[in-house]
Amino acid sequence: MALFGMTAGQWRDTNHDKKGNIRDYANVSQLVCLSNLENLNALFINEGISQPERLAKLNKIAIQQMRLLIDDSGVKKLEGGK
Repeated sequence: MALFGMTAGQWRDTNHDKKGNIRDYANVSQLVCLSNLENLNALFINEGISQPERLAKLNKIAIQQMRLLIDDSGVKKLEGGK
């Protein structure tokens, strides 16, 4: 939700023509960010942060990380860019 703006179930409901799940269609930057968000979410749960507050924090972090990753030349090379 924090990264893609929808749950996996919502994605499946709107993408009947696609096989697999939302991760199968994510780019390298999104997958890196998603991995980071999953780790942070576990930390926030351990700290007792409520679900709405975790979602808000994770969304803010996702935006920051995606901005950084999109501009990263190493990530661009992984994705086949220059």
